[in-house]
Amino acid sequence: MVNINEQKSNYDRLSKWYDYLAGCSELRYIALGIKKLDPAVGDRVLEIGCGTGYGLVSIARLVGIEGRVDGVDLSQGMIKVSKTRLQRAGFLPRVHLKRANASQLPYGNALFDAVFMSFTLELFGASTMRRVLCECHRVLRDDGRLCVVALSKSGCSVAKRIYEYLHNRFPQHIDCRPIRLRQQLEAGLFSVVEDDEYSLFGLPVSITLAKKSTANE
Repeated sequence: MVNINEQKSNYDRLSKWYDYLAGCSELRYIALGIKKLDPAVGDRVLEIGCGTGYGLVSIARLVGIEGRVDGVDLSQGMIKVSKTRLQRAGFLPRVHLKRANASQLPYGNALFDAVFMSFTLELFGASTMRRVLCECHRVLRDDGRLCVVALSKSGCSVAKRIYEYLHNRFPQHIDCRPIRLRQQLEAGLFSVVEDDEYSLFGLPVSITLAKKSTANE
């Protein structure tokens, strides 16, 4: 795995070009994930790994002026691009951005109705992934919702095998890797509500909606 400082540097360098290099191919799945999350008017929603801000704009539109949207990203370059996009869309005053590590979220407990992540969780190694999900659980209110869009380890397509080979050879350039998303979510923290699978150039993509598990469940 690429370490966190390398990830930050890579995404800072890519931030101005990310939408041209990868963002466009991800937009459909971001939109599907937000639709599954179904933010309501008045909700407070956090996006982890907000990237260039496409998801933030959509979420801000759905929660309305009664709601609040927060976005975090490790890369200051990505935060800067997000700010520009939000400003152009007229949402910057009510979307709050922070550069932060997903495994140490700068928020108190039980603040959010929903958390959204797209093509972010699979950047982390197993132990860090667990910490990120623990942080999601911590900042969500009881019965809070988590929707994750991620490359899936299911199936054995040629595209997936080639992608995993390239990831193993060149992790600094191909940093996302397919994961067993449902298994990660259900390891004591969340209960899966819906789990759908799509294809991105032959790569399986999971879009999974889960509910925060509590001590009483």
